[in-house]
Amino acid sequence: MAFTDPTMIFFVVLLIILFAPIIMSKLRIPHIIGMVLAGMVIGPHGIHLMQRDESFELFGRVGLYYIMFLAALEMDMESIKKNSRRFIVFGLLTCFVPLILTYVMSMAILGYSGKASFLLGCIMASNTLVAYPIVGRYGLGRNSSVMLSVGSSMISLFLSLVMVAGLAGTFSENNGWLFWIFFIIKFALFCTGSILLIPRLTRYFLRRYSDAVMQYIFIMAIMFLSAALSNLIGLEGIFGAFFSGLILNRYIPKVSPLMNRIEFIGNALFIPYFLIGVGMLINLRTIADDPSTLWIVLLIAFFGTFGKALAAYMSSLLFRLPKEEGHMMFGLTSAHAAGAIAMIMVGMDLAVAPGKMLVDNQMLNGVVLMILVTCIVSTLMTEKAAKQIIFRERSTFGSLEQHHSDKDDEKMLLCVKYPEIAPQLLNLATLMRNQKLNRELVALNVVYDDQDSSKAREQGIRLLEQLQRQASASEIRMQTQVRLATNIANGIKHAFREFACSEVIMGMHVHKDVSQKFWGEFIQSLYNGLNRQIILTRFEQPLTTLRLIQVAVPSRAEYEPGFHRWLERICRFADLLECRILFHGRQESLDLIKKFIVNEHPGVRGEYKPMGHWNELPQLAADIAPNHLFVVVTARKGTISYKNALDRLPDELTKYFAGTNLMIIFPDQYGDQKEDRMSFTEAQHHEENSLYDIALNWLATKLSKLHKSASKESIRMPS
Repeated sequence: MAFTDPTMIFFVVLLIILFAPIIMSKLRIPHIIGMVLAGMVIGPHGIHLMQRDESFELFGRVGLYYIMFLAALEMDMESIKKNSRRFIVFGLLTCFVPLILTYVMSMAILGYSGKASFLLGCIMASNTLVAYPIVGRYGLGRNSSVMLSVGSSMISLFLSLVMVAGLAGTFSENNGWLFWIFFIIKFALFCTGSILLIPRLTRYFLRRYSDAVMQYIFIMAIMFLSAALSNLIGLEGIFGAFFSGLILNRYIPKVSPLMNRIEFIGNALFIPYFLIGVGMLINLRTIADDPSTLWIVLLIAFFGTFGKALAAYMSSLLFRLPKEEGHMMFGLTSAHAAGAIAMIMVGMDLAVAPGKMLVDNQMLNGVVLMILVTCIVSTLMTEKAAKQIIFRERSTFGSLEQHHSDKDDEKMLLCVKYPEIAPQLLNLATLMRNQKLNRELVALNVVYDDQDSSKAREQGIRLLEQLQRQASASEIRMQTQVRLATNIANGIKHAFREFACSEVIMGMHVHKDVSQKFWGEFIQSLYNGLNRQIILTRFEQPLTTLRLIQVAVPSRAEYEPGFHRWLERICRFADLLECRILFHGRQESLDLIKKFIVNEHPGVRGEYKPMGHWNELPQLAADIAPNHLFVVVTARKGTISYKNALDRLPDELTKYFAGTNLMIIFPDQYGDQKEDRMSFTEAQHHEENSLYDIALNWLATKLSKLHKSASKESIRMPS
C-alpha cells in the first residue's frame, strides 16, 4: 500500500537521496542511474510504495528548471560569443540528424503516420541534461565540449518545441500563417523584455539588499517568472529557466556564496527529486504484457541515440576536438527525460480522428522506457568521458601547475574593521585568489591597546565570526586573528610576517580633507614600511554589478618586480565577473600587458588606450560611470616607476573621482625577496655609511703606516 503521509513520503525520498550514491559508488555506477532506478522500484509500476503525486510534479519541475538554470549559470559567455558558429552547427546537427533518422525509421519500420513519426522525431531531436550533475562534480562546467553540449541542447530543445507547437497548430482551426506570426511576436517580446528588464531588476536588488536569503529568493523568483512566461508563449518552462540563467550569468560569479547556495540546494534536493520522479514513470510490466513494446523501445532508442552519437562525433571531428570531448558531447546530448514526456503528452491530446489519438499507449510506453535506456547510456558515457578529460588535463598540465604552485607564495591578508566593508573585501579576495591553489585566507582585526580595547576586541571577534561564516559558504578556508597593538600599521606588519602572507587587501578611509588625511591614520605608514603588494579599495556598489574596469598604469610599471602579481589579480577578477578591462598607459607598458593577457588569460576582454603623461589622469574621470571600477597602479618613493606627479594622487582622487568605485594598488617593491629587506632610503643610508666607514679605514691605515715609519726613523737616529 502506498504511503499517503507527506512526512513518510519525504522521509523515503531523503533515504533514497542519501543511500543511492553510496550503493551506486560501490557498484561503480553513476549515482544518477541509482536515483532513476529507485524511483522505478518504489513507484506505482514497482512495489507501489508511493504514488507520483503533486509533490513529485512540483519538486520534479523545480529540479528540471534547476538543471537548465545551473547549466546556463556555469557557461562561459565569452567563449559562447567567440564560438557561436560551433554552437549553431552542433545544435543543428544534434537536432536534425536524430530527427531525420527517427522519422524515416518510424514510417518505414514501425508504420506510423507522418504526423506521429514527426512527433517521435521531435522527441528524439531534443534532449535533457540529465548527466549534467556529473560534470559539476568533476568541475568541468567550462570545458569546451561541455559548453558546446549545453548550448546545442538548448538550440535543439528550442527547435523541437517550436516544431511540436507547429504540429499542434495543424490540429487547430487557426493553423495558418497567423499562428506563426503571433508566435514569433510573443517570442520576440519575451526575449526582448527579459534582456531589458532582468538585468535592471537584478542590479537594483543586489545594490540595496545584501542578505543571503533575500538574494537567493530573488534569483529563484526570476527563474520561475521566466519559466512561467515561457510557458505562456507556447514553449516549455525549461527554455525560460535556461534563458534567465544566461542573463543572470554575469551577476552570479562561479565562486560566490550565492552560487554555492544555488548549487547546494539544487543538488541536495530538487534535482534528485526530479530524477526519482522520472523513474516513477517507467513501467517495465508493459514489456511482459506486450512484447512488441520492447521492439519499439529498441528501435526508438537505437536510432535516436545513434543520431545523437553521429552528430556529436561529426562535430568533434569538424571542430578538431580530442576524442574524449567527443564522448562528452555524445554523453550529455543523448539523454531524454522531461522534454520527451512533455512532448508526448502534447501528442496524446491531439486527435487524428474521432476517438483516435495521435499517440497510442504502445507509443507512450515505448517513449517512457526509452527514457530509462537513454539515461543509462548518457550517464555511463558522461562519467567515462569526464574521467578521461580530467586524466588528460592532469597528465598534460599537472607537472606545470605543480611547478607554478611551488613558486607561487599567494596568501592574502584581509585587514578588516568595519562590518559594512569587510564582506566586500572577502568577496574581492575570493574573486582574486587562485582557485587551483586553494590557499587559505587570513582575516585580521587590529585593536588599539587602550582602555577600550576589551570592547573593541569583542566587536572584532564578532566581525571575524561573520566573515568566517561567509567564507565557509564559499568553501574557503580562513584563519582569523584579533590583535592588540599600540600602532595599527605595526600590528598589520607583524601579522603579515607571522602568517607569511604575500599581499594585503584593505578598505579605504573616506575623508573630506585631502593629501595628509586621504590615506587615513596609518595606511601611509603601512605602505612605506611594507614592501609587498597592498590593495586599497572603496566600493560604492556590489562587485557583481560592475561592467567595466579601467586601469591607470604609470610608465615603467612593467619594470617593477610586482608587475605580474597585480596584473594576474586584476585578470582573475575580471574573468570571473566577465567584465571588460580598459588599460590606460604608455604604449610599451600596454604591449606587455596585452601579451600577458593573450597568453595567460585569453578569455579576458582587454582594451588598451595610450596615455601620454600621468598628468592626464584627471581627464579619465569623464568616462567613468557608476558601474565602473577605477584602478590606479601607484608606486612608492624610490621605486623605478615612481614620479613626482604621484604626490598629487590624493588631491586628484578626492577632487575628480569622488563617489567612484576605486582600487589603489601598491605593487611588490622587491618581488620574491624577503620582507625584512631594507627600503630604498635605508639602502641609500647604508651605502653612505659604508663609504664613510671605508674612508675612515683608509685614513686609519695611512696614519698607522706613518706612525710605523716614524717609529723606525726614531730608532735609526743617534741618541
